[in-house]
Amino acid sequence: MTKNSLSDTAALHALLSESSDSNLLAEMLGFVADRLMALDVDQLCGASAHERSSDRMNHRNGYRSQAWETRAGRVDVKIPKLRKGSYLPEFLEPRRAAEKAMTAVIQEAYVQGLSTRSVDDLVKAMGMTGVSKSQVSRLCGEIDERVDAFLNRPLEGEWPYLWLDATYIKVRRGGRIVSVAAIVAVAVNLDGRREVLGIAVQPSEAEVFWDEFLRSLADRGLRGTRLIIADDHKGLWTGPRFTGHLSGFGFGLDELARRAPS
Repeated sequence: MTKNSLSDTAALHALLSESSDSNLLAEMLGFVADRLMALDVDQLCGASAHERSSDRMNHRNGYRSQAWETRAGRVDVKIPKLRKGSYLPEFLEPRRAAEKAMTAVIQEAYVQGLSTRSVDDLVKAMGMTGVSKSQVSRLCGEIDERVDAFLNRPLEGEWPYLWLDATYIKVRRGGRIVSVAAIVAVAVNLDGRREVLGIAVQPSEAEVFWDEFLRSLADRGLRGTRLIIADDHKGLWTGPRFTGHLSGFGFGLDELARRAPS
């Protein structure tokens, strides 16, 4: 990612942190940290876990748990232990730039899918050497797969309260940096649990793109919504009028809360 796109994804980070459960980024940070530590220990051992190799220099010896305080909140990580010597990844040190780089990669995965170059840059930022292109590619695929599973998961049960919001960010498309709308849906279910239901990146906030986003939520099973809260997004409140627009998705809406522009 470029410096511009890296800084602008902070807007998406802030949007997710302020309007949703903070576990989303924290859980992904933990997932990526675990994968990176596994790659790092592979290099230190000279072989992957359970691999028989004449190049092996050390063996794994279980894990130890440690709390990692990040900008996204506390992340519980399992640090691999070695039979010979000790291991502590540098990114667990306070205020390491690697955490910022890791967060940027995760945000990129949610916004536009990862490139192997981004993951390779992250590995280098972590101070890791000797990681092959195939390992970087595999890590890239694992992150994208986890993100896709989250964004396309079935929505079970009823979600009576729904928040819709959007922010503009810059991403690289076709070799150019362009401004796009990142749309986010957050909801609370009958148990009071709050979750990010969906994230979509669209060319703008035009009605057709809000329509596509809302229809995707309905197709995944969103139901039982009685109250929707949203800012004054023009494309959201136009068309066949917002109430009719949403009733067509079977949300069973009782009330809308249209927040005035700040």
